[in-house]
Amino acid sequence: MTTSTDPGTATRAPGVGGTVDVVMDQAGSENFPVASILLPRRIRRHLLAIYGYARFIDDLGDESDGDRPASLDAAEHELDAAIAGEATNPIFVELGRTIQACNLDRQTLVGLIEANRMDQVKRRYGTFEELVAYCGLSANPVGRLVLAVFGASNGVTVPLSDQVCTGLQVVEHLQDLGEDFEAGRIYLPQEDLDRFGVDGADFAAPTASLALRRAIAFEASRAADLLGSGALLGAYLSGTDRIAVAGFVGGGLAQLHALRLASYDVLGQTVKATKLRIVAESVKLLHSWGRR
Repeated sequence: MTTSTDPGTATRAPGVGGTVDVVMDQAGSENFPVASILLPRRIRRHLLAIYGYARFIDDLGDESDGDRPASLDAAEHELDAAIAGEATNPIFVELGRTIQACNLDRQTLVGLIEANRMDQVKRRYGTFEELVAYCGLSANPVGRLVLAVFGASNGVTVPLSDQVCTGLQVVEHLQDLGEDFEAGRIYLPQEDLDRFGVDGADFAAPTASLALRRAIAFEASRAADLLGSGALLGAYLSGTDRIAVAGFVGGGLAQLHALRLASYDVLGQTVKATKLRIVAESVKLLHSWGRR
C-alpha cells in the first residue's frame, strides 16, 4: 500500500480506482467497451491493458486524494518503468507487456497523462477548436493505441480513428455534463454557450433549460458528424478488428440516440443507451461496411 502520489508498488491507491481487478471489471460497464468477447484472447488482453491504464490515469486526475499533479508525475515515471520492463504496479506491468508486444508509442501513452494535467488547470474551453485539441490528448491516443494492437496504423486509419475518438469524447462530455459541472469543469465551448444564451445557473438547475438543451443538441450534431466521417474507418479493417470498431462507433451513435429521446435533458435524468440499441447500431455499421 502506498500513497496516491506513488503508483509504483500499489495495487490500490487511496481515493483512486481501487484494485486492478476493480479497474478491469469496469470495462464491461463502459458505454464503449474496449474488449468484445468476439475478439481473440490475446487482443482482448492487450485492449484491457490499455483500458486499465487509461482508467487509472483518469482516476488519478479526477479522484486522487492529495497532490494530483504529483500523482500524475509519478504515473509517468511508472510508465517509463513499464517501457523498460521494470514496472511494479500491476496495471503498468500488464501495460508493459502490451507495449512490448505491440510496439506502443510512448508519446501516445503520455498524451493521456497530459490531458489529466490539463484538467487540473483548465476548467473551460472558449471554442470548439480548443475542445478538439483537448480531445487530441484525452481521447485520440486511445484509438491510436487500439489501431497499434490491431496492427492497422497507417496514414488513412489514424486520422479516421481520431475523428471517431473525438466524437466519442464529445458524446461523453454531453452525457456527463452535470457530473463535470460538480467537479468544476464545463466542456461545452463558451462561444456556443453564449450563442444559445446559457449561463452558469443553467448547469446547477435540476433539469436542463431550453437554452442548455439547444446547446447540447448543437454539440451532439457535431459529434454525429465526427462519428459519421470516422465510421469509414471500418471499411479499412477486417474480421474481428472491424467488429470491435463497429462496437465503439455503434456505442457512440446509440448514445446520441438516447440523448435525442431524452430531449437533451442530461441534468434531470441519467441518459444512457440501451445494449439493444448499441447492438443495432453496430450491426448496421457492419452491414454498410460489408457493401463497400
